[in-house]
Amino acid sequence: MPFSVVRFNLVDPRATPDSLSERYRAALAMAAYADEHGVDTVQTEEHHGVENNWLPSPFAFAGAVFGATRRIAVTVSAIIGPLHDPLRLAEDIAVLDLLSGGRLVTVAGIGYRPEEYEERGVDWGRRGKLQDLLLETLLAAWTGEPFTHQGRTVRVTPRPFTRPHPMLLVGGSSRAAARRAARLGLPFFPSAHLPELEEYYRERCAEYGTEGWTMMPAEETPLLHLSEDPGRTWAEYGGHFLHEARTYASWQSKDIRSAVRSTATTVAELRAEGVYRVVTPEECLALGLESPVLHPLCGGMPVEEGWRSLRLFCEDVLPRLAA
Repeated sequence: MPFSVVRFNLVDPRATPDSLSERYRAALAMAAYADEHGVDTVQTEEHHGVENNWLPSPFAFAGAVFGATRRIAVTVSAIIGPLHDPLRLAEDIAVLDLLSGGRLVTVAGIGYRPEEYEERGVDWGRRGKLQDLLLETLLAAWTGEPFTHQGRTVRVTPRPFTRPHPMLLVGGSSRAAARRAARLGLPFFPSAHLPELEEYYRERCAEYGTEGWTMMPAEETPLLHLSEDPGRTWAEYGGHFLHEARTYASWQSKDIRSAVRSTATTVAELRAEGVYRVVTPEECLALGLESPVLHPLCGGMPVEEGWRSLRLFCEDVLPRLAA
């Protein structure tokens, strides 16, 4: 059965504090509704200092989602690992794992925006070494036993709920990321459909004597919006999809490989491209996607339109996927 995802990054380029508070609370209500209707996971992510108010604190948002739900997972895909203090992050994830009963999934990447590193005073050139330190520290910390960290003996408590540790994947689109995951015996999350990188990861697991698995996006992973009249939705709200697409495009160099990659400069081009798709429930079912990803509040989408999309997905699509 397909694995269903509802994505929130809480972007709103025209937000005021009041309107953004409303959007955050609407996202929590949507997460609760998705939980009640059988959606598998809420997906969220991390970016800093973005003018359009991109969510910078995914774990705070995840905690609020867990408080509003009973069974749905939260996938943080991805955190920018080197920007986090390893001990603080180990504690935060442990507490969320305990609060949620093991529903947190964390994907740790190294990011692709040097300005985020500069803003936080972190050396972009050391990001690989910092990522190694982060991952090694998390795994040691979650044992609950004392260990040596940067020349000091430390201990992180409490121990997480999940054994042997909370779900942690290494994200990225490079051989270095695949090698890092294999060395540590962690699952690998390629940022795009990259079968050759999956094979490289398996080879490195064999070399290191570790076991792992890959959670890789399908060859087509469109971001979906449900509508009874897609033409009307593109005409009225296409600018919201284009805003997010252009934001991503401005961040991605030619070396970045991502499941969300658009070259569109107009709404018409974006609609033809297929990275963002507005579909009817029947069209959604016909796509036959392994992991349908609904993006109800994309690019500052009005909350009421986001609700229309989510209700169509949960009431007209999910029951038929499960049949």
